[in-house]
Amino acid sequence: MKVAIVGAGIIGVTTAYELAADGHDVTVLERHGAAALETSFANAGVVAPGYVTPWAAPGMPGKVARYLFSRHAPVRVCWPLAAHEVRWMMRWRSACDMDTYMANRARLQRLAFYSRHRLQQLTEDLQLEYDHSRGYLVLLRAERDRKLVQPGLQLLRDSGIKFQEVDAAQARELEPALNPDTQFLGGVYLPDDEVGNCRQFALLLKNQAQALGAHFEFNCSVAPLDPAQPTTLRLTQVGDAAPTATARFDAVVVCGGLASADLLRPVGLRVPLAAVHGYSISAPIREPLNAPRSGVMDDRYKVAISRLGNRVRVAGSAEIGGQPDRKRPEAIRTLYKVLQDWFPGAAQMANTGSAVQEWKGARPMLPDGPPVLGPSGVPGVWVNIGHGSSGWALACGSARALADLVSQRAPEVDLEGLGVERLAS
Repeated sequence: MKVAIVGAGIIGVTTAYELAADGHDVTVLERHGAAALETSFANAGVVAPGYVTPWAAPGMPGKVARYLFSRHAPVRVCWPLAAHEVRWMMRWRSACDMDTYMANRARLQRLAFYSRHRLQQLTEDLQLEYDHSRGYLVLLRAERDRKLVQPGLQLLRDSGIKFQEVDAAQARELEPALNPDTQFLGGVYLPDDEVGNCRQFALLLKNQAQALGAHFEFNCSVAPLDPAQPTTLRLTQVGDAAPTATARFDAVVVCGGLASADLLRPVGLRVPLAAVHGYSISAPIREPLNAPRSGVMDDRYKVAISRLGNRVRVAGSAEIGGQPDRKRPEAIRTLYKVLQDWFPGAAQMANTGSAVQEWKGARPMLPDGPPVLGPSGVPGVWVNIGHGSSGWALACGSARALADLVSQRAPEVDLEGLGVERLAS
């Protein structure tokens, strides 16, 4: 079958590989000049299925309100808010009840565990050499932090997820470079979780997809789908004023991140996507012995510090509204603060100029949390969108499941609640 994939982020690339591996004639259409240049570019790199949870959670609206006055808030609403963002937040608030949260958390974690298995399988089978390391340590600063994580730990127990509560001394054995001057209570260690360079993986898998015959067309923008011919795409080269070509396909898979909503609207599918921005800083390691071995999370500030080869990446924040192209200095300062608290000698930060990369990325998120994937309800059109801040953790499983559906096979993972019918509820 001749299949077009719109978008070459981590979701589009993994989908392209899986469909090409199944023998389909795959063409990937991407508006940027290379793969993985948006949400996938400089994310935290964390693959921790047990910690993949919806942002729509009980008590979260109250926390967001309190964070308005917090200097180092992990979640922030910024002004101005666009009309669609206000509507999104109203739907998000209504999804914060316990029953909805528990159902969506179960859906996310089912997909995340399957996805981690598929990620590890691809890495081994294809011998993909990218920066990654095993183990994930959630650091708890004080007793109040330990109390706040207990409900989540009970969910891990109920799900049979392997973890260990550790005191400060045990945490320092796991991560010997932790700042000796920073006092803390302990942590939660998840030995089967990992961190990895999402963009490196995406570029390597793109090469594998090309080796299977997939074609990647960069600097190519796709017009909103035509209701009369939804699998005939109108294409425009970036920089041109009008569509320059049309291309007919048997199927179209929309993996276009935030742009997916505009692509799908003409065919009657309204997808309430909003950009929840995150930040990261990446810098060369100054002294390996002073850097983390793998990945740690400061649970109070929701900031991850990841060892990615010879670089350290510090990532966090969830920000809706404001000016998309403006980096808030306060958010960047929080990342530097958390790195200084835990690994003050890890990275070359001072007087290095362009060696330090400061990044802000838009994560396309649905109000209730999980993505939607599978048939769109429009003949020939499929979707794999809305993964939010968990795209890296969900990508490989989402792609394999969608490819199975396209090939009319039963996926190996339960997709209950992940179809487009959820958008109408």
